[in-house]
Amino acid sequence: MPATDLSAKPVEEIASQLSAMSIEEVFAMMRQLEIASEEADVAGRDQVLSRIALVEEEIERRFPGQVLAPYRDWKKNHPLLQI
Repeated sequence: MPATDLSAKPVEEIASQLSAMSIEEVFAMMRQLEIASEEADVAGRDQVLSRIALVEEEIERRFPGQVLAPYRDWKKNHPLLQI
């Protein structure tokens, strides 16, 4: 997935793209949004959190009943992400 400012993308655009993404792309998007939420000021954090909720819903749709366990496992298996 190209590096873009996901917090600036319209929520509707992100939502329409999620179902066509590979799980690797969905997890990478979640990681980008996590980083953005840590760096966002208070005003921008709400925008980022609404996008995180969309991605969480997509992960739950793909892995019913597992909440975010597949994403946490993915992060553990990518040591370069542990910064």
